[in-house]
Amino acid sequence: MNIESIYKSPEGEQAVMSLYDSLLERWPVPHETMTVSTRHGHTFVIASGPQSAPPLLLLHGAGSNATMWGGDVAAYSRRFRVYAADLPGEPGKSSENRPAWEGPAFAEWLEDVLDGLQVDRTALIGLSQGGWAALKYAVHRPERVEKLVLLTPGGIVPDRLSFIVRVIPLSFMGRWGLKRINRMVMGEQPVDPEVEEAMMLITRHFKPRVGTLPQFSNAELQRLTMPVLLLMGSDDTLRDAGKIVARLEGLVPDLKARIIPGGGHALIDTTGHILPFLTAGAAERQPA
Repeated sequence: MNIESIYKSPEGEQAVMSLYDSLLERWPVPHETMTVSTRHGHTFVIASGPQSAPPLLLLHGAGSNATMWGGDVAAYSRRFRVYAADLPGEPGKSSENRPAWEGPAFAEWLEDVLDGLQVDRTALIGLSQGGWAALKYAVHRPERVEKLVLLTPGGIVPDRLSFIVRVIPLSFMGRWGLKRINRMVMGEQPVDPEVEEAMMLITRHFKPRVGTLPQFSNAELQRLTMPVLLLMGSDDTLRDAGKIVARLEGLVPDLKARIIPGGGHALIDTTGHILPFLTAGAAERQPA
């Protein structure tokens, strides 16, 4: 299979991989890495937390990779065996193959990842495109998803065309334009300068996937029988928080939804909302 590079140059790929390695070296908790084979290419996974703890799988957004969870993983690892996976075709260490958004490919990919990790049933957290991927699997195999956390997910309502119209010209305006795009994505949330630099480096060297995430049907969303937590930012410039909440409230029986004031599209510092949801009803014991 001949796969076109997802990077603008070999030097750009090297810069992104160097950034990845430096972030992984500073992973805040003990961890191991593994590569899982799937029908849609190999998948790189960062594993943290006690092996005896309940599993939790983290799926990042587009134009990012598993290291984006570095600020959250310490909190999650106290209660869970955490697996942060690099989505295929994104700027991480998984295959550069880009599975089709249409059809079963992404559900097959995630099923193969869980099988490779020997995880029968798991909680899932997904951000943006990662939220769409988590949804894709949850409607395909709801019996294997313990709880589902969706952060600004795609596939519920159409994205705002105004975001695309504004981003295209900014992408040709150098560093200033990249900073403006990142600010649009983050909203008014305070962003660490190092994080902003990392975002700009990836944007500068990575060729993003072009297209629109397919919308889930009512029948598909009604298959979400597990507890679902939806978090949206009030200042999300890409997706309409109110419309997403309204659609899911009409279809998902066990839904908790919250719109975070001042939150942008790429929500940060969300463990305070998510951990109580994930641990509710769990036995009060610390994993060995």
